Amino acid sequence: MKNGLIIWNVILSLVAGYFLFTQFGSKKKKASSSVQTTVNDTSSNTQFRIAYFEMDSVATNFKLAKEFKAEVMNKEEQINAEMDDLGKKLQQRYTYYQNKAQAGSLSQAESETASLELKKMKEDMDNRKQQLDQDYSDFILRGQNDIKNKIKGFIKEYNKARVYTYIVSDDPGLFYYQDTVYNITPDVIRGLNELYKSRKK
Repeated sequence: MKNGLIIWNVILSLVAGYFLFTQFGSKKKKASSSVQTTVNDTSSNTQFRIAYFEMDSVATNFKLAKEFKAEVMNKEEQINAEMDDLGKKLQQRYTYYQNKAQAGSLSQAESETASLELKKMKEDMDNRKQQLDQDYSDFILRGQNDIKNKIKGFIKEYNKARVYTYIVSDDPGLFYYQDTVYNITPDVIRGLNELYKSRKK
């Protein structure tokens, strides 16, 4: 009797398993075929294409970027010249007081005054350096954002026909392979320079 029940349970389990397998298996096939149809339908309507442009070439050949680079270098030279001048003035004043002290013609009161004067000059110099560095950082940020916004604006206009799904900038070392068919760097440089020339007039 016990053996009969065990055999009956095994048979019922096998039958239930078979029905579950066939039921879920057919649903899975239907789902995968419908997904495949959807993918095929969407891919037939639109193509996924990515174009790229070489950022270092744009930075080298875009006139606004070249002008900005020249302005940055000029600003750096101005900062360095001003800091050198302040440093020289501080050094000269220090040497003046040092020579007086060595000659024995610097009184205690004059020594205290000299110390305060040199300390004030150093503080002023440090504060000026901090201000110049802040102005320089702000200038760099504004210039970079201006160039970036001009590139973004041009790319948006360039891709008005929605030929590409994405347009990315290729910074050196970012991509290991590019199909040069989708390299739009010459178009980007030419377009940006034409746009810049027309706005500058």
